[in-house]
Amino acid sequence: MENREIARLIAETADLMEIASEDPFRVRSYRNAAGVIENLPERIEEIAKDEKRKLTDIPGIGKGIAAVIQEILSRGSFERRDKLLEKYPPTALELLKIQGLGPKTIAAVIDRFRVSTIDDLEKLCREQKLRTLPRMGAKLEEKILRSIAHYRKSAGRFLLAFGVQVAEELIAYLQNGTDGAGLDQITPAGSLRRGKETIGDLDLLVTGKKAARALERFVQHPKVTEVLGKGENKASARIGIEGLQVDVRALPPQSYGSALQYFTGSKDHNVALRQLALKKGYSLNEYGLFRTKDDRRVAGRTEEEVYAALGLEWIPPELRENQGEIEAAASGKLPRLVELSEIRGDIHMHTTESDGRVPLEEMAAAAQQRGYEYIAITDHSKALAMANGLDEKRVVAFARRVREWNRNGSGIRIFSGLECDILKDGSMDIAGDALAELDLVIASVHSYMNMEPAEMTDRLLKALENPYVKVLGHPTGRLLLNREAYHYDFEKVAEEAARRGVAFEINASPERLDLHATLLRIAKSKGARFTISTDAHHPAHLANIRFGVLMARRGWLTAGDILNTLPADKFLRALRPKP
Repeated sequence: MENREIARLIAETADLMEIASEDPFRVRSYRNAAGVIENLPERIEEIAKDEKRKLTDIPGIGKGIAAVIQEILSRGSFERRDKLLEKYPPTALELLKIQGLGPKTIAAVIDRFRVSTIDDLEKLCREQKLRTLPRMGAKLEEKILRSIAHYRKSAGRFLLAFGVQVAEELIAYLQNGTDGAGLDQITPAGSLRRGKETIGDLDLLVTGKKAARALERFVQHPKVTEVLGKGENKASARIGIEGLQVDVRALPPQSYGSALQYFTGSKDHNVALRQLALKKGYSLNEYGLFRTKDDRRVAGRTEEEVYAALGLEWIPPELRENQGEIEAAASGKLPRLVELSEIRGDIHMHTTESDGRVPLEEMAAAAQQRGYEYIAITDHSKALAMANGLDEKRVVAFARRVREWNRNGSGIRIFSGLECDILKDGSMDIAGDALAELDLVIASVHSYMNMEPAEMTDRLLKALENPYVKVLGHPTGRLLLNREAYHYDFEKVAEEAARRGVAFEINASPERLDLHATLLRIAKSKGARFTISTDAHHPAHLANIRFGVLMARRGWLTAGDILNTLPADKFLRALRPKP
């Protein structure tokens, strides 16, 4: 079993334990263990088989969790989970995905109304029965109905990072099956190639003499749970417990570029491109670009020659949404989008001082291995008590510790920072004299996300008034496929942020990818600048920076728009100056 499958079983059991009102410390130990397992660089199954190593040697894995892992590996489940599933239906886990429903509410609803599905819950809210329970009312019913609609809209979607992981695994598997010979190219297409935050399915395009053999090998993949179809040029199947549909297409070399363009999309971009082709006397499809008068192929081997034949610069996949990119390509005004290689430092990460997995030294070493010039450690402030957030005394001590680190010249520069909570009234969670000790303050909302838009706007505007705030963290608070963004007047806040020199964060955490492309373009039009950071809680999370860069590219941003493309000293000077 893969690490993520084992981690999922343990994390879901923690959810069931919480519904059952079990010991919160035990629940937390299960959650922490799930996080540890998911982030391990090697398969935990291999560690379990190694007679020279013990599972308990892994930090965060005690004897109880080690026994759970062994039981999962032997039979695919474990006793604690089985007993909880006898008490609560498996669909209770689906109820946890509905925003506004906590474990205690779910337990009350199940006990009182025997609700077991989202359909049951929706019926309960529409019949106005939920409000008959203590501390529940009409507003909660309305919120749950909105959340159910959002959940259904996103059902069948998968996080971009998950799609990338599956694509990379399949590409390696297909290449290994032909010993690297006979396959010229294997390329993901569709929304994954465009960098969309979530995907519905995965397209892989294959060329080469052994492309047909790749189709055969694909349907024999050990994680294929259902073969949906297989022909001479295409195979479709569902992969893994998640059921992601993957389509693999074998293509002749002369059509590879046109097929890649066609299957990358978006639909709106392709429609506009085909209309342009018709105006120029061509027809465009997945097989190539053809001259209408004699059906002669004029392009198709590469994407570049297809776009060039239409009088366009090659358009990066991230821009292909029919949002002005074709006009810009025709006039030579496409921006030079920011590249991953231009990021010089990651400026939002957590350590064991709050809810991170490793101490500062390990995060710094991991960042240095990635070639970064600098990082900022930004643990949580005291409002997040469950995350062991820092109070004023610990903030000042931390800043002193970082100054000492930098004096010792340990190879990578560290900026002392804090992810400081924006309280309900817009004030900061930490006093100004403590914030003044820090190099970087990221202000973030972690609570009271259901405020009216006008109230939330005022809250954020007040936060921007604090002279120590340098960056607005994950600025909409969304959790993809789980929690909607909180609502406020984004343009007004963007204007004020630009005026005060506060940067917007592009949070690269796969569950957030916040901000998204539309808001990035709005903020840029208001004069705002940006940072890209991972919100890492473990060294493995630093690799997620690529997803933040993808979001920046989808927002038409260049390196000049991103502050942490600058060298360390210039980066500091580019931040909002201290008062």
